[in-house]
Amino acid sequence: MQEWAERLSTVGDVTRFDYPYVLAGRKRPDPQPVLVAAHREALVSLRDSSKGPLVLAGKSMGSRIGCHVSLLEPVACLVCFGYPLRAAGSGKLRDAVLCELTTPILFVQGTRDPLCPLDDLAKVRARMRAPNELFVVEGGDHSLGITARSLKEQGLSRADVDARILSAIERFVSA
Repeated sequence: MQEWAERLSTVGDVTRFDYPYVLAGRKRPDPQPVLVAAHREALVSLRDSSKGPLVLAGKSMGSRIGCHVSLLEPVACLVCFGYPLRAAGSGKLRDAVLCELTTPILFVQGTRDPLCPLDDLAKVRARMRAPNELFVVEGGDHSLGITARSLKEQGLSRADVDARILSAIERFVSA
């Protein structure tokens, strides 16, 4: 997300934060209530110094936790990179928070993401109350990584793909 934070800074001010488990040097994420509390605290601390609308952007678990936070703290919109719709291991569908949302949300998803099959996401999006959009990264995995072969087949560079993603985010955030 460091590279995306730099790219997103062309759209607006960007503030990054780390969850407590990262700060403690642990690999195993904290329980969801701890993650939500830390994310919420970071958001609330920004609210006073913010010059414009607040947008939550996150990758994978950070995007899912951002969705939970947006139910507690108002934000203008959400940008989810590689939303983990299915739990790793069990494959359990984690759609409840998405169906509760009213905040506009942009999903940026790869076509090869096993944690978010696009057909599953389409079914969930159809049930969501929140305005939602999808930007598909052709050949992208959960981290939106694309093989060199896929890029060559599409006639694109990684920079081209990233520029297209950023353009979609700019359009979504400004709408």
